Amino acid sequence: MKLVILDRDGVLNQDSDAYVKSVDEWIAIPGSPEAVGKLCASGYTVAVATNQSGLARGYFTPADLDAMHEKMITLVAQYDGKFAHIAFCPHGPDDHCDCRKPLPGLIHQIESALGVSAQGAWMVGDSIRDLEAGVAAGCKTALVRTGKGRKSEHKLTLEASTYNDLKDAPVFDNLSAFVDQLVDGLID
Repeated sequence: MKLVILDRDGVLNQDSDAYVKSVDEWIAIPGSPEAVGKLCASGYTVAVATNQSGLARGYFTPADLDAMHEKMITLVAQYDGKFAHIAFCPHGPDDHCDCRKPLPGLIHQIESALGVSAQGAWMVGDSIRDLEAGVAAGCKTALVRTGKGRKSEHKLTLEASTYNDLKDAPVFDNLSAFVDQLVDGLID
């Protein structure tokens, strides 16, 4: 199985420092739904691994999160895309869970749900912690410049020695650019 794991906020949809709290605030990044469809059409299995501490903070409810995910699923389905699994961490940063990225728990949940190993799969994110979770689970990692990606890219450059495990992660303008290169065999 060819597996690609995507972060949600900042990769599939616009991110917000005030949190994405409702279906109305969940706005797809242009080209992302089409990119998921292209991955699926090319034989990839697509999953999502997303921190959603807004649940623990009381910013939105599980029903709100379900509505956001239903919107996301519906949008990608318009391009013949689908998510094999959506794993989310509902915990806050002080809850000491094993699923909040940069820990690899969400990726392990995806492995368990799909009955596959994520070893060698792609983890695509817009933050350093997305990439760290991928590395911890044995994934190849890619950074996108959407969402917090430009800030993350800058930090990786400034603090290269701190993030030695991430130095070879390719950087793309957005999910569409990553998918185009992957599907065209320019990265593997």
